[in-house]
Amino acid sequence: MLTRDMRKIVDDARRAGWILEPDAKQLLSLAGLILPDFFLAETAEEAIIAAGRIGYPVVAKVVSAEIIHKTEVGGVVVGIDDDSLLTQVFEKLSTLEGFAGLLVEEMLSGSELIVGAKNDFQFGPVILLGLGGTGVEIYQDTVIRMAPITETDVQEMLAGLKGARLLTGYRGTDPINITSLTELMVNFSTLVMDLENEIESIDLNPVKCTGQRCVVADARIMLSETL
Repeated sequence: MLTRDMRKIVDDARRAGWILEPDAKQLLSLAGLILPDFFLAETAEEAIIAAGRIGYPVVAKVVSAEIIHKTEVGGVVVGIDDDSLLTQVFEKLSTLEGFAGLLVEEMLSGSELIVGAKNDFQFGPVILLGLGGTGVEIYQDTVIRMAPITETDVQEMLAGLKGARLLTGYRGTDPINITSLTELMVNFSTLVMDLENEIESIDLNPVKCTGQRCVVADARIMLSETL
């Protein structure tokens, strides 16, 4: 069940039709998912303070109700390693349409996965898991299950990926934390069911997984047109 704070995030986003990333991440955090350290900065000075708290290098992302796909407009900059470059990035991204601030967050490493959900007109909420990042549309290595899902479902979904070996220590690489991913997926499924009548889709891409944890690096939540 949605808490009052979660309900407010959804209701406040209704006019825009989608939940901007800072609010989406707050919602996901309240649902028990792991998020990177992040701050919303409305000025370059606030961005520098945020980076000081997080520690360089950082990622900077434009926040705008007019920009759904940030990468298509150059709205994401990674590897920012000092105040001067962060100031330049702020000045550049602040010229984009509908600029409402700069999301400053920690740099993450690890294997990239995509976790998603949508309301299928026939089956209702479905959950997706796949190899993520920028190559998700190329590799199309994904599996889908009807929500809600269990820990067993997550294990079966992982086994169904063609690239599953990449996540379990292929050729000396470190395996990801399967327990952390399973917890993330089950908590995500619970949130999806709570939002069943209010969302069109949710995309968590990428989710960065290491041997220690799985963290939602980017999130987009599209709301349904009618309740």
